[in-house]
Amino acid sequence: MALARMMAEEILQWLREDMPHWDLTTDALGLEDVCAEAVVVAKSRAVAACTAELARALRILGLDVEAPKKPGELVEPGDIVLRIRGPAGLLLALERTILNLLIYAFGVATQTRRMVDTARRVAPGVRVAATRKTPPGLRVCAKRAFAAGGGDTHRLGLSDAILVKDNHVALVGDYGEALRRVLEQRSFMHRVEVEASTPEEALTAARLGVDAVLLDNMSPDEVRETILLLEREGVRSRIVVEASGGITPENIAEYAATGVDVVSTSYPLLYPARVDLSMRMRRLDQC
Repeated sequence: MALARMMAEEILQWLREDMPHWDLTTDALGLEDVCAEAVVVAKSRAVAACTAELARALRILGLDVEAPKKPGELVEPGDIVLRIRGPAGLLLALERTILNLLIYAFGVATQTRRMVDTARRVAPGVRVAATRKTPPGLRVCAKRAFAAGGGDTHRLGLSDAILVKDNHVALVGDYGEALRRVLEQRSFMHRVEVEASTPEEALTAARLGVDAVLLDNMSPDEVRETILLLEREGVRSRIVVEASGGITPENIAEYAATGVDVVSTSYPLLYPARVDLSMRMRRLDQC
């Protein structure tokens, strides 16, 4: 319910952006209080995402909502994704906001599913994880959509886990010192991951006892070299190895085949699959 309330607040904020005062067209036509039903219909094949979350949020706004397609389900052209009943004024005001949100979410989920399937054809146990490169205000929806596509959400935000990145190290001044500080300060509840740009940094991180190492912007050959080094030194089994940076649908299989545990990518978030949805409305005798 907390997630639904948060999304409802965000929807109202987006609505204020689209309608700072009132809807001139609906007002001129006298449709504000007309009872209506709206259905969101798929016009292309896609993976559903954020339908359940959006339905709960719209109910908080006073609408009657059914969500025939659950997150993660395959949607075919002609399928009804949402069925919404309520005042026509509110439905018309929300039309573009609802469609924009679902088109983005379905696009992320669909692109994620494609990349997960590609990666797991060569490495069945590999996880495909999201980054934090999400549009402002869409973090929750983007991460839920990534999960609906079969991906791993990774960190939802800075408060979930410790991830030491290059700028942290630059400001501390020493790679090993930065890791020692976070390992001393962390709660037993918090995992520690660190970026590594060389095999030697990854080995240092593993020996110091971090939980995971993120191989940043390495080529597949460099990733393999790093994993072989960790294996030779007897520390591979105690650490999660993640490859990240420039992962696309074209090269994800090559990275997955290196033996990493996780491949993280922002591609579905920045380049969601093209999805087409539309909303159709009809007048009802009563709500």
